[in-house]
Amino acid sequence: MNITGKTIVTFFVIIIVCFAMGLMLFPVAEQGPLKTVAVITAFNVIVSFVFALITGDYSWTDRLWSTVPVGLAWIYAYAGSFSPLVTLSAILVTVWGLRLTLNFARRGGYTGGEDYRWPILKEIIDNSVLWQLFNFGFIALYQQFLFICFTIPLYSLALTSTPITFGTIIVALVMVGFLVLETIADQQQYEFQQSKYNLLPRRDEFSRDYERGFRTTGLFAFSRHPNYLGELGVWWSFYIMSALSRGSFFHWTIGGPLLLTLLFIGSTTFTEWITKNKYSEYRDYQKKVWPIFPKFW
Repeated sequence: MNITGKTIVTFFVIIIVCFAMGLMLFPVAEQGPLKTVAVITAFNVIVSFVFALITGDYSWTDRLWSTVPVGLAWIYAYAGSFSPLVTLSAILVTVWGLRLTLNFARRGGYTGGEDYRWPILKEIIDNSVLWQLFNFGFIALYQQFLFICFTIPLYSLALTSTPITFGTIIVALVMVGFLVLETIADQQQYEFQQSKYNLLPRRDEFSRDYERGFRTTGLFAFSRHPNYLGELGVWWSFYIMSALSRGSFFHWTIGGPLLLTLLFIGSTTFTEWITKNKYSEYRDYQKKVWPIFPKFW
């Protein structure tokens, strides 16, 4: 089934209804934000799974990555009576979401473009029942469970109502730095890919990378996935902010950024397995440049 703009609008309207139902059935003031967030997530998982079954497109959860966490952040801000630190964090999450949404949109994510990895993985699994179990258990359920996990430091901030301090300002600035890093990385990759496929004018400085098939210049000369580094840096910054408000670096909300890090490691491994089978020179690139953390020598 071809995904149309109308299908995607319908999907997001239903997701908004899911948020409204969760807030009405489990009011934050009475039930606490975690129950509300859990119910909303359960609704969203079902909707994403059903849309995937109907359309044969398995990127519905991908379309929620930059939007649902913003809604969860503001639920936590409300639960914390909009205390300064949790409100600042919700604003930063909103900026993060806007940036990611715009980048996802220009790559066709909201006009029917499915993540290229899902069809490949579907061929590897090669069993319709197992694939639908994977679709429900990992693509829909686990990834949306992660939305709760990596935003849960804001829940901690809501509970403590800690004021903004010099330390939290420094962490917020570091987080903005990581946001700028992934913005630059996404722009560099976008310019290369668009010019590679002649959607933008070709550039002489990319001539060797056009031959390779992938970018090795700019930030990609130091990290194979600098955008992943920026993304992880954003959410680890929120955890550190939460830890500062608690007065202890080790807090149970560390599970959120840890699980996100494991997801990115798995995603990097699978993505690079595809890439090195597609481009003969990618193995040499892997030997010279680290996957996420930069290698400056």
